[in-house]
This record gives sequence, C-alpha cells and structure tokens, in this order.
Amino acid sequence: MTAKQLRAFLAVARTLSFAEASNQVFLSQPALSLAIKTLEESLGGKLLTRTTRSVKLTPEGEALVPIATRLMADWDNAQEQLQQRFALQMGQVAVASMPSFAAGLLPQVLKTYRNRYPAIRVEVHDVIAEQVVAMVRSRRIEVGVSLVPEGAPDLDFTPLFTDEFVAVLPPDSALLNGQSSLCWDQLLEQDFIALQRPSIVRLMLERQLAEQGKQLNVVFDAHQLATVGKMVASGLGISVVPGLCRQQMEEMGAVCLPLNGPLVVGDVGILTRRGHELSVAAQALVDVLQQTFSGA
Repeated sequence: MTAKQLRAFLAVARTLSFAEASNQVFLSQPALSLAIKTLEESLGGKLLTRTTRSVKLTPEGEALVPIATRLMADWDNAQEQLQQRFALQMGQVAVASMPSFAAGLLPQVLKTYRNRYPAIRVEVHDVIAEQVVAMVRSRRIEVGVSLVPEGAPDLDFTPLFTDEFVAVLPPDSALLNGQSSLCWDQLLEQDFIALQRPSIVRLMLERQLAEQGKQLNVVFDAHQLATVGKMVASGLGISVVPGLCRQQMEEMGAVCLPLNGPLVVGDVGILTRRGHELSVAAQALVDVLQQTFSGA
C-alpha cells in the first residue's frame, strides 16, 4: 500500500463518487481508478463495488476505512513533525561540556540559541573532559565542548579559542609576595596537586612540560577540578588549571596568577563524531558556538 492509494481509497469511501473523490485528491478519474485497482491487487480482493450509477464499499472496504484513516493520520503527523524539525520549530539537542565552560561561557551561547530557536529543548551535561569525549564517542550526545583530546581519530575537533593555563595557589602562599605572574621553575619546587590520569588536563600539562625538560612533583591527585581547588585552598599544595577554571578556583578560596616561562595553552573546541551527520538542531547549536567565538 502507498499513501497515494490510501488517500484515493478514503476519498472514494467518503464521497462514494469517483468524480468528487478525484477533485479532492487532485487526480484525474482514470488515475484515481488505477490507484484503487492497484491497491485492490496488492491486498488481494475488491474494496469497492462500482456500477454506472453507484459506488459501494465491500465488507473488506468497510474494514479498511478505520485502518486507513489511522494510517493517514499517522503519516500526516509524521510529515508535520519532520517538517517542524527541519524548520527548527520543534525538537531537542543534547550537549556535553566541561563544567568550567558549562558554568562560565555556555549560558550566553544557550541564550543566543534559545532566542533564535525557542521551540528546541536543550539538554546540558556538565561533565569532566574525559566524559565529554566518551559521551560523544558512544553517541549519547551529538555535540561536546572540551579541550582537544589526544588519540581520538574517530572524532572531529573544531577549535573555538585557545585557553591559557593559570597557577593556583593557597591564599597564604609565599609565592604571592609581590608577584603578578609565576614561572614554572618556581612552581616545580612546590608540592603539586594534579588531576588523575588519563585526565586531558594532566596529559596536556605533562606533555608540554616534557618538551621543556621539566617534570611535575605530584604529591596529590584527584578526579575533579573542584577537589583540586579545595585542596589548594586548604594549603596542601599548588596546581595549574585551564584559565576557564579561574573563577571556580577563586570561589573556593584559592588565588590564581598568570603563568610564564613557558606558557601552557590548550585549545577548547567542539567535538562531534567523524563521518556522522548532525541533526538540524545540533548543527544549529554548532553554528551558534562558532559564531559566538569567531573573534576569540
């Protein structure tokens, strides 16, 4: 059965007239008759009894009417929903983001997105960078925002901006005396608090320092940056985190200073699955993200 055949059949069933039905479905009478004949052949029997004076439904034709009515309603509903999705008049999108980006920069992006597409529901997952990668990879979400991952050939990474890492120190640290910035030689003499491997931030720090012939003196490691911030604020040591985390660290009582000699930087960008088409709603979110940071 095809939608065209069922629409033709329902038009005849309602009007009991091929002439009136042909006007309703915008088919010539020969084309309408052919559609009904083809439908009957596909089902294996007569649906209509037609004479020169009248058209009547057979028992099988009467049985088909409510079925065809439901099918056409579902068809029309599906068509309308897909058209609305393509027009961004309905739908939803899920995005995963590092907590620092989710709390700091993502709200403005979502405000712009919401103003443009108020009918789209957005689901936000604020998770650590490694989980962002895992969620995109496993298809749980379409779009992620993270630091550039290492060893992810199955993912596409589109840079948004470059983030400079900052030093995080206890409020009573001697390194704060008259310092507007810190170099790594000063930091490497201190007890270091790091994220646990295989944290993207940890790997990025170790790789960039190794290029300078330097190594971290890690005495504590934790799974969450929030824990790192609390540990530093408590005087257990110092750390280095992405600049995006600066506000979070300071709210916990730690003090942040810029780094020099050498700078440690990381690209923040959009993660998507390589070779997979995004939904219209997800692509629109990617476009807003890129437009927001196009000058960064």
